[in-house]
Amino acid sequence: MSAGGGGGEKTEKPTPKRLQDARKKGQIARTPDLGAWAGLGVIVAVIPMVIAPTRERLQAIAESLDVVAKHPEPALMLQALGAGGAAIVPAVAPLLAVAVVVAVVASVGQGGFVLATQAAKPNWQRLDVLKGIKNLFSVVNLWQLVKSLVKTAIIGGVLWVTVQGLVPQLLSGGGLTLAGVLDATSGGVASLVRIAVGAGLMLAVVDFAVQKAKTMKDLRMTKQEIKDESKNSEGNPEIKAAIKGKQRAMSRNRMMAAVGEADVVLVNPTHVAVALKYEPNRGAPRVVAKGSGHTAARIRARASETGVPLVSDVPLARALYAACELEQEVPMHLYVAVAQVLAFVMALKKRGSASGLHANPAPVAVEVPDHPLLRGLPTAG
Repeated sequence: MSAGGGGGEKTEKPTPKRLQDARKKGQIARTPDLGAWAGLGVIVAVIPMVIAPTRERLQAIAESLDVVAKHPEPALMLQALGAGGAAIVPAVAPLLAVAVVVAVVASVGQGGFVLATQAAKPNWQRLDVLKGIKNLFSVVNLWQLVKSLVKTAIIGGVLWVTVQGLVPQLLSGGGLTLAGVLDATSGGVASLVRIAVGAGLMLAVVDFAVQKAKTMKDLRMTKQEIKDESKNSEGNPEIKAAIKGKQRAMSRNRMMAAVGEADVVLVNPTHVAVALKYEPNRGAPRVVAKGSGHTAARIRARASETGVPLVSDVPLARALYAACELEQEVPMHLYVAVAQVLAFVMALKKRGSASGLHANPAPVAVEVPDHPLLRGLPTAG
């Protein structure tokens, strides 16, 4: 049993708040190897394009260095160094810049940009010697050891095969120019490095999965922690307001979806809209959507999109709007008026002309209550 977090085993997945708090502390899954290997991969892909246009200048630099070696004069040395810098820096700088950008993008892609100021604060628990000794033998450190050995094997293998293949070529080349050396070596080296980058990227992906699993395990919570967090969150006015806002939005979305399944939408015709659905096995017709102003306009638009007929009946629309809540059945005193509208709609559907706005040809007189919801709303138009 875990002693921390209010007792109980940490068997529950971390909540969004827990993950957000951990993110502020810099506790996210991330592997630096992904950016490093991705940057190296870009260098390998781009370097042939960099070498090709500078081969002649590199050959000239090599010849200048040969002259300096035979005549080691300060003026010649400075001239050779200046020429070398002028040739190499403009070619290499964009390459390094692209590699850095790729490495940063790879790092940000793992968990976004995180400015973890809390992680920079002193944490005296890190100086716990006993805890440090225990961590030496943890699964995570064992994985880090395995990862380091694999990386060493990859890099060492590439270097070994490269040297084994290049030494005979260089020894037999004798008087090869710098361009000749590049031609003899670049293809083989590039192939080996590409293989190494591929292996390194695979290792980085596995490492990210391991880090992700470890982070999620470390952030697991007890049932009591989840209950406590829920209580604290519900007491926060901002969070309560945000929750209510999301609930209202979800309710509106469900209501708009229900309009498409309605049998008819009664309208004011513009300021009030009430959608009715009639299912014989569920009793009386019920209100599946209602609204005034902007909401009424959205209901009308949704009805038009889905082919649900709109019937203009000002008194009935206003009476239903005042009398019924969502999913509530039509009250008995409005049965006759609603039945007349549904019969009218059925006749329209038989003629194939149900969609669109229709005036009720034989409205049943209904009493419109003096309801607060109706005050200030125009009776028509």
